[in-house]
Amino acid sequence: MTTPGHGHTADSVRAYRAHLLYFRDDRQAEDEAVEWVEDGLLVVRGGHIEQVGDYARLVATLAPTVPIVDWRGKLIVPGFIDAHIHYPQTDIIASPAPGLLPWLEKYTFPTERRFENPEYAAEVAHFFLDELLRCGTTTALVYCTVHPESVEAFFAQSHARNLRMIAGKVMMDRNCPAFLRDTAESGARESEALLQRWHGTGRQMYALTPRFAPTSTPEQLGRCGELARQYQDVFIQSHVAENEDEVKWAAALFPDARSYLDIYDQYGLLRPRAVYGHCVWLDDTDWQRMHDTGAVAAHCPTSNLFLGSGLFDFAAAEKSDTAVALATDVGGGSSFSMFHTMNEAHKVARLSGYYLTARRMFWLATQGAARDLNLSGQIGTLAIGAEADFVVLDPSATPLLARRTSHSESLEELLFALAMLGDDRAVAATYAAGQQVHTRAR
Repeated sequence: MTTPGHGHTADSVRAYRAHLLYFRDDRQAEDEAVEWVEDGLLVVRGGHIEQVGDYARLVATLAPTVPIVDWRGKLIVPGFIDAHIHYPQTDIIASPAPGLLPWLEKYTFPTERRFENPEYAAEVAHFFLDELLRCGTTTALVYCTVHPESVEAFFAQSHARNLRMIAGKVMMDRNCPAFLRDTAESGARESEALLQRWHGTGRQMYALTPRFAPTSTPEQLGRCGELARQYQDVFIQSHVAENEDEVKWAAALFPDARSYLDIYDQYGLLRPRAVYGHCVWLDDTDWQRMHDTGAVAAHCPTSNLFLGSGLFDFAAAEKSDTAVALATDVGGGSSFSMFHTMNEAHKVARLSGYYLTARRMFWLATQGAARDLNLSGQIGTLAIGAEADFVVLDPSATPLLARRTSHSESLEELLFALAMLGDDRAVAATYAAGQQVHTRAR
């Protein structure tokens, strides 16, 4: 046995011994689709998972030269997937404001101006990725700024670490400061050049990113829709129905639309791999349309609570069978940690009369998100053939967490304690494509 560490080559074989937790690719009954191996072995070759199962069964199949990294007493889970986050807002996290629109005016727009500087963008991207990995997040849907330089900086940093990231240039041609404004034509032209350069380069993937309907003209949304039809495998990301004032604003700007969501629908921006942040103020027709088009709702509980936007309706999402993923929405969101996000999601659900189990929360942050992004089998799982993005969780990371988990009587209790009491300290190590990209300082 070796102590936890890294330094092996990309094509070498390495095994990891720990508790193993992941989920089967099962559309129904997430709570029953769990795979739990009490004493497990995860075998990684060339950045992919080669074997997974009981240590006693698999250890005999390994060549004697294969090192076994000993993480006993800890859990290996798939790397977390954050469905909605803004890397340019890293430095304005926890900024006081009375609501969404004043917060954008005072903090967001002035900060985003700085991302025309490639060196500044690269420095923030470097810190941002460090922070994600420290919290166990190995894939995120990331908003850059209107500046192509911000996208280049982000993807260059992510590609250098061989991370599976999804990002895009914000498209915004009205209702914003002149220094952050593109045009319908320039926004489309720059977005197409960026997606042609980065989508499928290494593990990078592109997302068409109109910021939200009020900051795009009909012409810009139309050009974005044309790109969405032309490039079916790229992602789309935007915001919808986050805040009641924003909903009224969108209605005034698009009087012919039935609802805020309908604006995007009219321009062909609802489809598989389209991810809409918030979805707080949708009606039953909207929810059904989300389901019918294969679009995904990114639930951002820490942000919705911080900005007082409202409570996400899990029951409505479930009734319509709409795909839901969890998201931090930094910097409106107040933490990079998916544990904090689970914690607040559980409370938001309870306030609306819905009970969110720990298994479901872990599923939403891993296999469920991967499935809904059409990346099932690639990320969000420990299944054979998947990319080896995984996290080592320490249930004894803090005195309180250790005390609670030491007498957990079920897997649900163990996972629930991690979700309620865990934070970045519970992430002992993070691996991307089989390489250790973070280890917690001892």
